[in-house]
Amino acid sequence: MNEDTTKPSVDRQAQIWGMVCHLSALVALTGLPLGHVLGPLVVWLLKRKTHPFIYEQGKESLNFQLSMTLYTLVIAPLIYIKIGMVLIFILVVINFILVIIASLRAYQGEIFRYPFKIRFIK
Repeated sequence: MNEDTTKPSVDRQAQIWGMVCHLSALVALTGLPLGHVLGPLVVWLLKRKTHPFIYEQGKESLNFQLSMTLYTLVIAPLIYIKIGMVLIFILVVINFILVIIASLRAYQGEIFRYPFKIRFIK
């Protein structure tokens, strides 16, 4: 048998909430200021004690969204030399793609680790 022993046992409810932790970052698409941070923060605070998988994925999503916010703030002054908008657009696209990938992986019960993130919450 080639069973993966590194994959934790995650029930379907935890998988769904893990996915919601990631997808909630897309609240920013509604125009809510800092929605990409508030979405994962609210889900994580409400569900973090129900399952270790939800705790980890919520923390991962929140750390990534905080990192993306910091990167955007660093890039923002470059708007004045006309490259900032392009770089911010690239960040938004990367964020969107990684959120979708993370959501799909969480739904499959896999632990997803975002690249380029800073661990604000340990």
